[in-house]
Amino acid sequence: MEALKNTRLFVPALPTLWPGMLLGRGEPSGFMPFSAPNVRWFYFARNAVWLTVKMLGLDKGEVLMPAYHHGVEVEAVADAGATPRFYRVGSRWDVDVEDVERRIGPNTKALYLTHYAGFPGPAEEMRRIADKHGLPLIEDCALSLLSADGSVPLGTTGDIGIFCLYKTLPLPHGGALVVNGPRQYSLPEPPTPPITSTLSHTISALLQNLELRGGRFGRGLRGFIRSLGKGAVKAADIQRVATGTQHFDRRHVDLGMSPFARRIAQAQDLEAIVERRRRNYFFLLGRLRDVSPPLFNQLPAGVSPLFYPLVVEDKAEVLARLHARGIEAIDFWRHMHPACDASAFPEVMQLRRSIVEIPCHQDLSPEVMAEVALAVRGALTQDRRTRKHAG
Repeated sequence: MEALKNTRLFVPALPTLWPGMLLGRGEPSGFMPFSAPNVRWFYFARNAVWLTVKMLGLDKGEVLMPAYHHGVEVEAVADAGATPRFYRVGSRWDVDVEDVERRIGPNTKALYLTHYAGFPGPAEEMRRIADKHGLPLIEDCALSLLSADGSVPLGTTGDIGIFCLYKTLPLPHGGALVVNGPRQYSLPEPPTPPITSTLSHTISALLQNLELRGGRFGRGLRGFIRSLGKGAVKAADIQRVATGTQHFDRRHVDLGMSPFARRIAQAQDLEAIVERRRRNYFFLLGRLRDVSPPLFNQLPAGVSPLFYPLVVEDKAEVLARLHARGIEAIDFWRHMHPACDASAFPEVMQLRRSIVEIPCHQDLSPEVMAEVALAVRGALTQDRRTRKHAG
């Protein structure tokens, strides 16, 4: 036990890229958005949000959005000319559909539903409300690629489905906008991004895989290659369009998805990815439920979890301990967008103070998950001891 405690892991927050994926040729996928007949591919999902506002003529009107949000999607809506308004989300990521309907006013032009970390929101109920008031429904599936509500794929109930690919798949970038229903829109084909940026992200994902698979040797080699690469990037003045950033940048709104990234996506075994993510989530659920009450006591059919939402009392302390063990846990959505009145949504503010992302993606074996669970338990126990002594 002591030897395990002192061993540094490397557990990346996102899946890494195997070299063989650069050459693989997969069959057409039955998962959304790959199976959608009317889809446009983007560098970022936020680009699709911006274009949706323009495409549906929502600018100059209001879009009713969840108070529990990342913020970049709110920025994209506002930058496109619409005014974001907010509705209540409860302590279990549950949308208050009655509050949604109460907040619909004469300037409301669309409803916006976010599916959190693969867990489905009330799409059918939101569809009913949208139809009752003659409004389009936008489904944000940026955190829920490959997920379904039972047998209904997320992103197919709304008029628009928006997806982010690189959070779930080992891609350098990628987002998608799907138009559901018979109505057709004339959408331009976005230009491909700079090849230097795509290659930079690809190499980074390959190096992460090297460290994940290669242990101490892989860690050292990755560090050496990264040090050389940083110098080369600086010398060549390569402009890298970063993914995972916190803010919307109008300069990148027209960027599309590269054929190279789509090729890697096509090489993935998506059914196996869903199976592994579910396996890893169940593993953590079984080993952590006694030390941290789970946000969800079960994993519904069809859900492909993006991560395990760990409920903690002191985010900073737990994150510091996990990072020290080499686990790339993430402070999930701590900050509210300034347009949203934090005092009006106390349950959301409590969520922002308490949820930590624990990786459970397809790259992680049962052996690694056992070490992750042990490290999380240790971090929670130490946190409680620290607070007890401080009190």
